[in-house]
Amino acid sequence: MTNAVDDKSVVREYFNATGFDRWRRIYGDGEVNKVQRDIRKGHQQTIDTVMAWLEADGNLKGLSICDAGCGVGSLSIPLAQAGAVVTASDISQKMVGEAHERAIAALPAGPIPSFQASDLESLTGKYHTVICLDVLIHYPQDKAAGMIQHLSSLAESRVILSFAPKTAFYSALKKVGSFFPGPSKATRAYLHAEKDIVQILESLGWKIERKAMNKTQFYFSRLIEAVR
Repeated sequence: MTNAVDDKSVVREYFNATGFDRWRRIYGDGEVNKVQRDIRKGHQQTIDTVMAWLEADGNLKGLSICDAGCGVGSLSIPLAQAGAVVTASDISQKMVGEAHERAIAALPAGPIPSFQASDLESLTGKYHTVICLDVLIHYPQDKAAGMIQHLSSLAESRVILSFAPKTAFYSALKKVGSFFPGPSKATRAYLHAEKDIVQILESLGWKIERKAMNKTQFYFSRLIEAVR
């Protein structure tokens, strides 16, 4: 069994068990500790940036969007509220169930996103935009390349990815154990060099359109939009 396969199994098991409870709290609005509150703030910055990009384009209503690695629906729900046609997935069945419940509560008049439990490589269909936020951190570079290639095959006009950037500072932070601190961290954390992500996208025929960096004390995420 390869390391990449091990990572997928670890991620699935973690987010169906202890990780589910932890991240459901972080992505909610209840009481959390200082570190979790900081991560919540950073993650929300990434969500807000993506929504601002899409809303600025003025064509979000009716747009077909795949939210790959949707978690508890932090992005899927506001996309649906803005009128997008959202297909959302997550490797964790528990996360998908939570996202569905939150969507029903937030969108009483519907329509709600279509949710499914699936790993990224098993996704099918064609979408105007494919978005994958804060997922690549769980996978090494060789695995990430294949995942990006598959996500690219689903997208007609745009791919939006976020990843933890590989810089000297963040590499040092990870090395000393400050990366996603706390007793509940149970998955490996992988950093990716921006040039490597860009190279993969450009080799697949994409042009980098917009970039952003969202960071707090314990959260850092580089955001890239690629278009055709």
